[in-house]
Amino acid sequence: MIRTRLLSVLAALLFAFPAMAAGKTIIVLDGSGSMWGQIDGTTKIEIARDTLRKVLETLPEDTELGLVAYGHREKGSCSDIEIAIPPATGTAAAVADFADRLNPKGKTPLTDAVRKAAEELRIEENAATVILVTDGLETCNADPCALGRELEASGVDFTAHVVGFGLSEEEGQEVACLAENTGGLYLKADDAGQLAEALETTVAKAPDPKPEPKPQPASVEFNVRGIARLSQDGPDMADSSEVRWDFIPLDANGEPANRSADGGYRGVFAASVPAGSYRAKARLGRITFETDVELTDDKTTDVIAVLDAGLVEITPKRTPEDTEADTGARVDVHFDGTKDGGYGQTRVWAKAGSIRVTGRIGKATVEESHELAAGETLKLDLVIGSGLVVPSAVYAEGGPEVEGNAIRFEVQDARADINGKRKSLGGQYGPGKQGMDVPPGDYMLYARLGKAEAMTPISVSAGERTEATVNINAGVLAVSAPGAYRIEFLEGKKDIQGNQKNLGGTYDVEAQETLPPGDYEVLVRYEGDRAEQRRKASVTAGERTEVVVE
Repeated sequence: MIRTRLLSVLAALLFAFPAMAAGKTIIVLDGSGSMWGQIDGTTKIEIARDTLRKVLETLPEDTELGLVAYGHREKGSCSDIEIAIPPATGTAAAVADFADRLNPKGKTPLTDAVRKAAEELRIEENAATVILVTDGLETCNADPCALGRELEASGVDFTAHVVGFGLSEEEGQEVACLAENTGGLYLKADDAGQLAEALETTVAKAPDPKPEPKPQPASVEFNVRGIARLSQDGPDMADSSEVRWDFIPLDANGEPANRSADGGYRGVFAASVPAGSYRAKARLGRITFETDVELTDDKTTDVIAVLDAGLVEITPKRTPEDTEADTGARVDVHFDGTKDGGYGQTRVWAKAGSIRVTGRIGKATVEESHELAAGETLKLDLVIGSGLVVPSAVYAEGGPEVEGNAIRFEVQDARADINGKRKSLGGQYGPGKQGMDVPPGDYMLYARLGKAEAMTPISVSAGERTEATVNINAGVLAVSAPGAYRIEFLEGKKDIQGNQKNLGGTYDVEAQETLPPGDYEVLVRYEGDRAEQRRKASVTAGERTEVVVE
């Protein structure tokens, strides 16, 4: 069950802090409208609340913990981010209580939420950790991958772990980079095996708590200088701040010692380190260079890293006529067995040679092959044929319109398979919003609200916005039953076997359900010896039927 796996993920992350990072911790909790989606009949927000409380009840009292929430106060706002509980000791109960009151309703500004958590943790001064729990992707035109690179490049002691709550493999890749770029973990809430493997790897790499020896002053100002070049005969990258240099001490066996490294971000980086054997490492994006070197106190040793690389600058577009980059497009450059990329206008350092450039907007994809020379800057326009579907729905022909985030829309294949199933190319909760990106073609726009569902054919063109409305042909049956223990909705007619289908219900004195037109029966149960009651009701499309059972 995903509830148990999520509990394992959060518990493992929280209890792994002593091995993975010291200092304060903030949980960033998704309060967007999609958290009302259900898993095995239970909403995601209920699962998250229950899981958080169980984990937090077992934390050590000296854990410095805080909470940031987003999307829980306003609909459609990218600034709805709240530092709910500042990090401090003894806050576990307050974090759990706030989560219990959280009412998901808005967008998913997860990038800015992590940034705000990092600022609250004062990462320039302290070691800090953020755990992001999200069931969706960024919806506010921000790039979590770029934030991860920015935080890593700043040189602060910051780690972000990301828990993908019910995300697909493809969706997980779009947020995993935030963790990867800060040395953290990306963990799927439904995969305990990956969690165990990730924790074993992380703990194995935990730093040695023994104090480092103090470096002795060198007799020269700098005894080592790292010099990065893109090509063998190319100029030094003296003005670059993207090259990361590290000088890691080696032990008696020539292996990296369990000690901190000296380093920094400069194309030409000078430092003074204790004399001895080191492994010099230079990293530019996903490109690395390393060599072993002997350093002394009386001279400056130059380490020249020829990276054999070039820069790829990509402008993703929906059509060739577009003049601006599409900020929602995902772009990746594949080279040397790895890849690097981002959203919108993208620049990637890649190994010289054959490279592959891929782009994606929703389910629309494109792939190109190119040759890159060392020291070259390759500028590309990447056209990704994609159209935007903006959905809406009405309860009946002529209205009223369906509002709120309870309705689910999907763009599905026009043709069903042999089993009557249609492949989904994208989905969202609630009408309008950011829309769904799909390749050009003919599709069905599907909508589901309560027990009512419907679809309508649509045609999508590249670079165009398709606004489509689905008539779900449904009404609302609302029941008030003072003193009730449970209210249930039943089909009005029994089948040939005498069975009456149960359409669901709730433990409350009031309930409502969206239903197709027809006859139904309401069943009200009470605690104790009070007999249950039944009432007949008819539902009309586009209308609200209210029933009182006393």
